[in-house]
Amino acid sequence: MFISGGENVYPAEIEAVVAGIAGVKEAATVGVADERWGEVGHLFWVAHPGASVACRHSGSSSRNLARYKTPKHFSRIDALPRNGAGKVLKIFLREMAATETVSE
Repeated sequence: MFISGGENVYPAEIEAVVAGIAGVKEAATVGVADERWGEVGHLFWVAHPGASVACRHSGSSSRNLARYKTPKHFSRIDALPRNGAGKVLKIFLREMAATETVSE
């Protein structure tokens, strides 16, 4: 969980909505620092092989998520980092998000 503008945001809820997008294989969301809101979401997603998907903020996702829950940053990656048990290593995603946010 991360807090955006005083509201609790649960990454699992965002990931469930993104999982319903055709061509998206898997996704993970982490909170990243934001001057205005405290934290905002950064969505990392993996496409199915050969799929053509453009992941961005759109009207369809707005109908399924409150505005404060909609990620502000998006990154397409080849695979989510996982530990030996198969759990997504969100600490690595936070580090990746920090370097990407700084370079933007």
